Amino acid sequence: MLEGSCHCGAVRWRFAGVPEGATACNCTVCRRYGVLWAYDHEGEGITVSGPTQKYIRGKWIEFHFCPTCGCVAYWRGQQPDDQGRRRIAVNLRLAEPDGVARIPIDRFDGLDTFKDLPRDGRCVADYWY
Repeated sequence: MLEGSCHCGAVRWRFAGVPEGATACNCTVCRRYGVLWAYDHEGEGITVSGPTQKYIRGKWIEFHFCPTCGCVAYWRGQQPDDQGRRRIAVNLRLAEPDGVARIPIDRFDGLDTFKDLPRDGRCVADYWY
């Protein structure tokens, strides 16, 4: 299990197990936040707690951040899928480095093509140093 929290500790998340990859997205929002996402479904593989404020982007996604320290903690789909599950992704940069350092990076071109790009061998630690 992985855990993360904002800088002041008010907002927390838990990820059951270890994600297969951390997504680096270059969309207009993610590149500004500098986040690395790990995905699952709310209440299944990921649980979140603490008060947040949200920034709603379009009709599909809401970005949640701590109202005290400003850290972006997670995004959540606004609508559940056909099975009633809500997609969510936590910001791995809020976890302790040793626990996530070796997770491979998955790149997503959210700016131009909206497609996954091939892995290039980098991992989370390569994005921090």
